[in-house]
Amino acid sequence: PGFMVVASKDPNGANLDRIQVVKGWRDAAGELKEKVYNVAASDGRKISRSGQLKPLKSTVDSSDASYTNTTGAAQLTAYWQDPDFDPAEHAFYYARVLEIATPRWTTYEARRFNTPLPPEVPTEIQDRAYTSPIWYTP
Repeated sequence: PGFMVVASKDPNGANLDRIQVVKGWRDAAGELKEKVYNVAASDGRKISRSGQLKPLKSTVDSSDASYTNTTGAAQLTAYWQDPDFDPAEHAFYYARVLEIATPRWTTYEARRFNTPLPPEVPTEIQDRAYTSPIWYTP
Protein backbone atom coordinates (compact mmCIF):
# COMPACT_ATOMS: atom_id res chain seq x y z
CA PRO A 1 0.00 0.00 0.00
CA GLY A 2 0.97 3.58 -0.65
CA PHE A 3 -0.27 6.69 1.10
CA MET A 4 -0.31 10.38 0.22
CA VAL A 5 0.00 12.39 3.44
CA VAL A 6 -0.51 16.14 3.66
CA ALA A 7 -0.54 18.22 6.82
CA SER A 8 -1.00 21.95 7.39
CA LYS A 9 -0.28 23.81 10.60
CA ASP A 10 -2.94 25.54 12.65
CA PRO A 11 -2.90 29.20 11.50
CA ASN A 12 -2.45 30.29 15.14
CA GLY A 13 -0.17 27.44 16.18
CA ALA A 14 3.34 26.10 15.89
CA ASN A 15 4.99 25.09 12.62
CA LEU A 16 5.31 21.43 11.66
CA ASP A 17 8.43 19.38 12.35
CA ARG A 18 7.70 16.08 10.57
CA ILE A 19 5.13 13.55 9.40
CA GLN A 20 5.43 9.93 10.48
CA VAL A 21 3.51 6.81 9.49
CA VAL A 22 2.99 4.27 12.25
CA LYS A 23 2.48 0.68 11.15
CA GLY A 24 1.22 -2.09 13.39
CA TRP A 25 0.96 -5.77 12.53
CA ARG A 26 0.84 -9.27 13.98
CA ASP A 27 3.85 -11.40 13.15
CA ALA A 28 3.75 -15.13 12.37
CA ALA A 29 3.85 -15.92 16.11
CA GLY A 30 0.82 -13.69 16.71
CA GLU A 31 2.81 -11.00 18.53
CA LEU A 32 1.77 -7.38 17.96
CA LYS A 33 4.55 -5.28 16.41
CA GLU A 34 4.80 -1.57 15.68
CA LYS A 35 7.21 0.55 13.63
CA VAL A 36 7.44 4.29 13.09
CA TYR A 37 8.54 5.62 9.70
CA ASN A 38 9.61 9.24 9.19
CA VAL A 39 8.11 10.21 5.82
CA ALA A 40 8.39 14.02 5.59
CA ALA A 41 10.62 16.54 7.33
CA SER A 42 10.84 20.32 7.49
CA ASP A 43 13.83 22.60 7.05
CA GLY A 44 15.44 20.62 4.26
CA ARG A 45 16.38 17.74 6.55
CA LYS A 46 16.92 14.43 4.82
CA ILE A 47 15.64 11.15 6.22
CA SER A 48 18.49 8.62 6.32
CA ARG A 49 18.27 5.19 4.72
CA SER A 50 17.72 3.77 8.21
CA GLY A 51 14.81 6.20 8.72
CA GLN A 52 16.60 8.48 11.18
CA LEU A 53 16.13 12.23 11.18
CA LYS A 54 18.17 14.96 12.87
CA PRO A 55 16.10 16.85 15.44
CA LEU A 56 15.19 20.50 14.92
CA LYS A 57 16.78 23.11 17.14
CA SER A 58 14.26 24.25 19.74
CA THR A 59 13.21 27.92 19.69
CA VAL A 60 11.60 27.73 23.14
CA ASP A 61 12.69 30.43 25.58
CA SER A 62 11.59 29.05 28.94
CA SER A 63 12.48 32.28 30.76
CA ASP A 64 9.56 34.09 29.13
CA ALA A 65 7.48 31.07 28.01
CA SER A 66 7.76 31.85 24.31
CA TYR A 67 8.83 30.27 21.04
CA THR A 68 9.26 31.41 17.47
CA ASN A 69 8.09 29.84 14.23
CA THR A 70 11.54 30.29 12.66
CA THR A 71 11.95 26.53 12.23
CA GLY A 72 9.54 23.99 10.83
CA ALA A 73 7.09 24.32 7.96
CA ALA A 74 3.56 25.55 7.44
CA GLN A 75 2.77 22.46 5.36
CA LEU A 76 4.34 19.06 4.70
CA THR A 77 3.50 16.59 1.94
CA ALA A 78 4.81 13.14 1.08
CA TYR A 79 3.98 9.93 -0.71
CA TRP A 80 4.99 6.84 1.26
CA GLN A 81 4.87 3.18 0.34
CA ASP A 82 5.39 0.45 2.95
CA PRO A 83 8.85 -1.02 2.29
CA ASP A 84 8.16 -3.95 4.64
CA PHE A 85 4.71 -4.90 3.36
CA ASP A 86 3.76 -8.56 3.69
CA PRO A 87 0.45 -9.29 1.94
CA ALA A 88 -0.12 -12.28 4.26
CA GLU A 89 -0.12 -10.17 7.47
CA HIS A 90 -2.93 -8.14 8.99
CA ALA A 91 -1.77 -4.56 9.49
CA PHE A 92 -2.91 -1.06 10.36
CA TYR A 93 -1.45 2.30 9.44
CA TYR A 94 -1.96 5.83 10.72
CA ALA A 95 -0.14 9.10 10.24
CA ARG A 96 0.98 11.43 12.98
CA VAL A 97 2.23 14.95 12.60
CA LEU A 98 4.66 16.51 15.07
CA GLU A 99 4.83 20.24 15.66
CA ILE A 100 8.03 22.05 16.60
CA ALA A 101 8.68 22.32 20.33
CA THR A 102 6.59 24.85 22.27
CA PRO A 103 6.50 25.79 25.96
CA ARG A 104 4.79 23.20 28.14
CA TRP A 105 1.77 24.38 30.15
CA THR A 106 3.87 24.33 33.33
CA THR A 107 6.29 26.80 31.72
CA TYR A 108 3.42 29.20 30.94
CA GLU A 109 2.16 28.90 34.52
CA ALA A 110 5.61 29.44 36.04
CA ARG A 111 5.93 32.62 33.98
CA ARG A 112 2.43 33.76 34.90
CA PHE A 113 3.02 33.26 38.63
CA ASN A 114 6.66 34.38 38.45
CA THR A 115 7.92 31.21 40.10
CA PRO A 116 10.79 28.92 39.09
CA LEU A 117 10.08 25.47 37.72
CA PRO A 118 11.59 22.53 39.58
CA PRO A 119 14.52 21.16 37.52
CA GLU A 120 12.79 17.81 36.95
CA VAL A 121 9.77 19.44 35.23
CA PRO A 122 10.09 19.60 31.43
CA THR A 123 9.90 23.13 29.99
CA GLU A 124 8.73 22.23 26.49
CA ILE A 125 6.51 19.79 24.65
CA GLN A 126 6.10 18.64 21.07
CA ASP A 127 2.39 18.40 20.29
CA ARG A 128 1.09 15.82 17.81
CA ALA A 129 -1.93 15.17 15.65
CA TYR A 130 -3.08 11.70 14.59
CA THR A 131 -5.20 10.35 11.73
CA SER A 132 -7.69 7.54 11.98
CA PRO A 133 -6.17 4.13 11.22
CA ILE A 134 -6.37 2.34 7.91
CA TRP A 135 -6.70 -1.42 8.29
CA TYR A 136 -5.31 -4.04 5.91
CA THR A 137 -6.76 -7.54 5.93
CA PRO A 138 -5.27 -10.21 3.66
